[in-house]
Amino acid sequence: MTIEDQTTPSDVVTCGGATRRHALAGLAVAAGALCAACSSSSSKGASGAPSTSQPGAGSGTSMSSPPASSGSSSDTAASSSGSTSGSASGSSSSSGSAGSGGTALAPVSAVPVGGGKILADQGIVLTQPSAGTIKAFSAVCTHQGCSVATIEKSLITCPCHGSQFKIADGSVANGPATQALAPKQVKVENGQILLVS
Repeated sequence: MTIEDQTTPSDVVTCGGATRRHALAGLAVAAGALCAACSSSSSKGASGAPSTSQPGAGSGTSMSSPPASSGSSSDTAASSSGSTSGSASGSSSSSGSAGSGGTALAPVSAVPVGGGKILADQGIVLTQPSAGTIKAFSAVCTHQGCSVATIEKSLITCPCHGSQFKIADGSVANGPATQALAPKQVKVENGQILLVS
């Protein structure tokens, strides 16, 4: 009696109900689709502007502008503020020569002398280091982009890592922040603090 070969041809072996050939063909198609999805094209979108397909964006989806930089918001705030932390910037004048107008922020009476007021909705900190001197700064901490939360003992404090800034000029009093709060231009008219555009 002879023993018959009990092996089966490779195209009969199944993998989840499909033959090996079908499984390998499916993998080849999937690999090709993945390569196509990861590549970029320089075709023009509907607006006529160059567009680049992004991985994971789905087929037919294009972006008409390059993706945002990977820098943190504090990097953006720091680069836009530069080194404009001089004591004259952000100050106000009661007889604005820039003409009337501006966005009303708060009455002067709402900002305590030797302290300040945080306008969270506008992202602005108003301070009054001495009577009649109004200063304004961005409420975004230059360390990692958190919003400052309190003003006590002439210091503006960020709750995230404890950075503190002076109310007189927004400069760093205690780190880890290394750059001053970005100044905002304000003026006072008829007892109102106005943000100058």
